[in-house]
Amino acid sequence: MTSLNSKILLASFLSISVYAQRPPAYPPHPQAPPAVLERGKALYGVNCNFCHGSDARGGEGGPNLLRSEMVLNDREGENITAIIHNGRIEQGMPKFPFTDQQIKDVAAYIHNFKVGGYDASRMVPLTILVGDAKAGETAFNAKCAACHSISGDMKGIGTRITDAKLMQNTWIMPGGGGGRGPRAASGPSVTNVPPTTVTVTQNGEKFEGRLGRIDDFLVVVLQPDGSERTFRRDGSTPRVEIHDPLAPHKALLPTYTDAEIHNITSFLVTVK
Repeated sequence: MTSLNSKILLASFLSISVYAQRPPAYPPHPQAPPAVLERGKALYGVNCNFCHGSDARGGEGGPNLLRSEMVLNDREGENITAIIHNGRIEQGMPKFPFTDQQIKDVAAYIHNFKVGGYDASRMVPLTILVGDAKAGETAFNAKCAACHSISGDMKGIGTRITDAKLMQNTWIMPGGGGGRGPRAASGPSVTNVPPTTVTVTQNGEKFEGRLGRIDDFLVVVLQPDGSERTFRRDGSTPRVEIHDPLAPHKALLPTYTDAEIHNITSFLVTVK
């Protein structure tokens, strides 16, 4: 019995030793210089945080980047360049006019997160209410008041949405909710956002409906009866016009500073 136990213990030890020496499936990326991480953090915070989350584990509709094989295999942004430049319109992701260097900076910041257990990877602040509400009111009036009103559609927003993170994600990109699909509205939103629609003009005839899918090769139009109509694309033929109700919000994304985002959020939670 003693001999058998010894063999079992030896086998277990060898198994553990081999496992311990096995390299990780995705080795950590080299640490980027602090200046690069700061640039990447600023770009990510303004353009990506609302959808992919402050810890890159997914947010209001966006996927978990730390579990994305494409991101894990990326080195300096080469795998994500096309997605950033072209967007994934059918999934609710807009295009971003980043330079190659900006994409490298964002990639370096994402790669800075540890790929490991949940607790090891999280970098969640205690609170995001770190802005100046008065400055936020000024910023709101400058950038948002043309379409939204504190006495109108935004009235009582601080009462309707009490979670600060949800508030921030909601005003930056309303209709995102908490789901994983395009604009899945599982949470409250600032406004009721209508779906993205599309108009396809082929041989002088127009076809309209909800946008189901679009890429360089085809566009899918969802009909009112639930059926789909697919059009093959060859360059600019047929003519495709996308009507995105969130286009103004997406256009504003690159213009926000970190301070403005925090300030506007701090202001909106006071609107009761």
